[in-house]
Amino acid sequence: MRKTILPDLLQPGLSLVFCGTAAGRRSATEGAYYAHPGNLFWRALHAVQLTPRLFAPSEFPLLPALGIGLTDLAKHHAGNDDELPRDAFDVAALRTRIERVAPRVLAFTSKAAARAALGRAAGYGLQAERMGATQLFVLPSPSGQARGHWDLSPWRDLAALVKPGVSEEE
Repeated sequence: MRKTILPDLLQPGLSLVFCGTAAGRRSATEGAYYAHPGNLFWRALHAVQLTPRLFAPSEFPLLPALGIGLTDLAKHHAGNDDELPRDAFDVAALRTRIERVAPRVLAFTSKAAARAALGRAAGYGLQAERMGATQLFVLPSPSGQARGHWDLSPWRDLAALVKPGVSEEE
């Protein structure tokens, strides 16, 4: 069995699981999700009150205590999407993992991740289909390389879906 780049952070009872395409080079090197300093993931989680404070990437193992998990479509490859081999994304394995732990919501952290998993282009927000009982949500990529498409609004919408009553303010 091939070694995974980043461990899944999955367990039954999670409210929310974030799914990216693959670990970036910096994340693979540091062994932490969304580790590049230009990535807005951790700042977005805090800004929409999904975390009580700004977490450092190395603190990702603390997320399940907040009802949050992490996974990727490509568990055995790292790098930018355009550097990955064609068969890097294992949608069947993702579906199996998500159906097994059944979080309330699976949020794709980019349109590219959603397109790979859903087999179609998807707009931001809640999607019509599900993986088992899990609702699917698409977010703008927090990657620094996607800064031109950055919008915190869908992240706020996700927080409101997952944690009704959270403030809509940053």
